[in-house]
Amino acid sequence: MLVTRIEAYENKHCDFGPTDPVEAIKFRKEQEGLTPRDLEPYIGQSGRVSEVLNRRRPLSLRMVKRLHDGLKIPYESLMAGVQ
Repeated sequence: MLVTRIEAYENKHCDFGPTDPVEAIKFRKEQEGLTPRDLEPYIGQSGRVSEVLNRRRPLSLRMVKRLHDGLKIPYESLMAGVQ
C-alpha cells in the first residue's frame, strides 16, 4: 500500500518530462570515460559528433540504433530527438 501511495505522489509532483538525447549520450560518455573520438563509430566523423553534442544536428535513426547497440543507451532516451 505504501508503494502505491508513493507512486501516486511521484506521478503528481515529480514530472521530469522526456529525457534529452544529448544529455543521455553525455551521461554515458562520462560514465564510461569516453572521449568524443570514442563516439565516432556510433555517430560518425568528429565533425558530426561535435554537431550532435552541441545540438546543431539531430540524431538520425541509424545513430540511435548504433548508440543503443554499442553503448546500451535506452531507445526511449534517444528517440526524443529523432526527426
